[in-house]
Amino acid sequence: MTSSEQPSAARGNAVSALLEPELLMRLNQLKVQSQKRMTGAIVGRHRSPSHGASIEFAEHKEYTPGDEIRHLDWKAYGKFDKYYVKRYEDETNLRTFLIVDASGSMGYGEPISKLRHAARLASALAFVLLKQQDSVGLITVSDKVDHYIPPRARSSHLEDVCRTLVALRPAGATLLAQGLQQVTEHARRRSTVFVLSDLFDQSSGLEKGLTQLAQRHEVTLLHVLDRDELEFPFDQLTVFRSMEDEAEVLAEPLVIRDTYLRELTRFRESMRRMALKNGMGYHLANTAEAVDTILVRCLTSRTVSKRSEADAV
Repeated sequence: MTSSEQPSAARGNAVSALLEPELLMRLNQLKVQSQKRMTGAIVGRHRSPSHGASIEFAEHKEYTPGDEIRHLDWKAYGKFDKYYVKRYEDETNLRTFLIVDASGSMGYGEPISKLRHAARLASALAFVLLKQQDSVGLITVSDKVDHYIPPRARSSHLEDVCRTLVALRPAGATLLAQGLQQVTEHARRRSTVFVLSDLFDQSSGLEKGLTQLAQRHEVTLLHVLDRDELEFPFDQLTVFRSMEDEAEVLAEPLVIRDTYLRELTRFRESMRRMALKNGMGYHLANTAEAVDTILVRCLTSRTVSKRSEADAV
């Protein structure tokens, strides 16, 4: 594993290499919210299971000796002729891990490769999280864990994250399960996890790793695919070469196109169903689509899910 410490020569340039000023302005309108109760080290904007004098009213409970009298709800007493105490939810900081697939298959695509698109999405998420004083960490994975940057909330941390993302080069097979295990080892409390990958992981450990991770953490899959992979626009005899093991197949695209698209749809649907079955979010991240457009769709979905959960209580 490579250390997260990097030379200082590129400091100050990495953020601008991934996030242009116009995009940063649009990202300023976004926020990441927890869908479930979190625990954190500093006061923030997310719900905590602890109760006390805080910002957001949670519920009433019947008064018992020892409760603070200042939290008595006199309106409730007048209505029910019983003493009730207001309970509040502390708001706490969100802790997020960004897992970026840097395997060989992520190198596909022009002018923006899947890896570059994933790096831009990850850096945009880091920007939004740090802007709202939440902590963010980064894990990059190929056939091993290549980088691990622990979650931090200081504003200068964005440069550390972006500098690592800018330097990524696609190589090796896809073994995402190792990155998931890294989160399991380091996240001792409930965290939010974004996985950015094409999910071309042939190992048997991916679904098991995601399922186990989702039992304890909030997991969102950003399924990064290139337009060519989604539309298969080839129309001439073509050599298709694997970017992970260099295997080659000579094929007539017009002959295999329907079968390929059918299998791709089946693959995407299986990933989506697996995610939803285990309480994870799933979103396609087409390289032809703008970063902020993808994040608006993703984060809006999380907010709607959070509201639906609240309405059901």
